[in-house]
Order: sequence, then C-alpha cells, then structure tokens
Amino acid sequence: MGTLNLEGVSFHYPGRGETVLDKVTFVIPAGGIFGLLGPNGAGKTTLISILAGQLHGATGSIRAGDEPLEAWRRRRPLGLGLVPQEYAFYPMLTCAENLRFFGAVQGLAGARLKDRLAAAARFARIESALARRAGRLSGGLKRRLNLAIGLLAEPEILLLDEPTVGVDPQSRAFLLESIRSLAGAGRTIVYTSHYMEEVEAICDQVAIIDHGRVLVSGALSEVIRDGSGLQELFMQLTHRSLRD
Repeated sequence: MGTLNLEGVSFHYPGRGETVLDKVTFVIPAGGIFGLLGPNGAGKTTLISILAGQLHGATGSIRAGDEPLEAWRRRRPLGLGLVPQEYAFYPMLTCAENLRFFGAVQGLAGARLKDRLAAAARFARIESALARRAGRLSGGLKRRLNLAIGLLAEPEILLLDEPTVGVDPQSRAFLLESIRSLAGAGRTIVYTSHYMEEVEAICDQVAIIDHGRVLVSGALSEVIRDGSGLQELFMQLTHRSLRD
C-alpha cells in the first residue's frame, strides 16, 4: 500500500461557515502506528471519517501509495477498516450474531465467514462471550467486540477512533498490546486518543491538531526530543482552556 500522504486537506460541513479542517498536511508511514491527537472538537473524528470514505467534499489530496485514496478504496473495498468511538454493533444481538452480520455486510460467506469470525473472536478474546447479548457486556468486552468487527475483513489500514474509552486498566492494556501486534503484522494503524501515555507507549509517529490545523507532526522521538513529554507538549500547543 505504501504511505498515506495528506496534503492541504480542508473540509467544512455544508451550511456552516466554520472550517473544520484547514490545509491538513502530514504523512502516515506504512506498517506503523500513527497517533492523531487533539482536544475535543479539533477535527480528529472528521478526518477519520474522511479517510474511511464516510464524509465527502474535502479538498486537497489524500494518496495511498502512488494513487488517490478514493481509487485505492475502490480497488480494495475491504482494505480499510474503521473501529469508531461509538459502539458499532446491535445490542440486542449476540456477539456471534453481530460478527456474522457485519461479516456478511463486508461480503464474507460460508467457510470464509466462519474462519474469520473465529479468528477475530480469538484475537479479541471474546470467544467465551459469543453467545451473550452485546448490550449486556462490560465496557471492556464491548470495546473488544468493536475491534473484532473491524478486523473481520483483515484490512490493511485500520482506523481506531478512541478505542479504549471507558475501559478498565486490564482491558486497556490488552487492547494496546493487541494494537501493537496488528502493526507488527504489517498493518497501518491510525490511532486517535486523549490518553497521552497510550500514544507514547505504542505510536511511532504523531500529529497534534487543533481547530482543524496541524500544530506538529513527525516521528514521536523527534516531536518530544526535548524530554518534556507528550502531555506537556500537547498542553503547550493547545493551551489549557477547557473544551466542550
């Protein structure tokens, strides 16, 4: 796939005067974990939605390797997966029923669907919960089901939007280790989070955005080379005022 290269990406919602993304430019290297950071309302989820093909109308250029991302998605419709911040499953269905449904939506069937369901459940360690209704799961299990659904089609690029929100320390540690292993297997991960310690623990590259603009981007080791830490840099760049 090569790198994801964003150049001058801008976006505003129709009917609104404000610019949500303003000439966003950075490179997401292939096969690593890229941390996308910013306060509430910075534009992170909008950018993730554009990368996933859920929002249209952005200007600028987004390329996957040597071709436009939109063309790459058409050529490889299952090549990009999204694990949204919201729970993306049906609470009245069991975990197994959710996995079968979303696998079928992505074109999986027969033995292939059965194999991928088993592999995704095993990876997310939800085998023991497959017969349980999704709405009755703990927060950690719900996050792991969300991840399993996103992995069904074995995407090359995985977009993770706040994947550890509302989980206990054990579930957070498991999810972070799982994400590391996905990158180790060659997938490209784009990871948004409010938790600076998570980003420092697993990300190779980072970008901090605020008010739709990139404040800093690059290798994590270069971004925090003065030793102040990512949390302090984040606060310096985005200031300390509360956000809605």
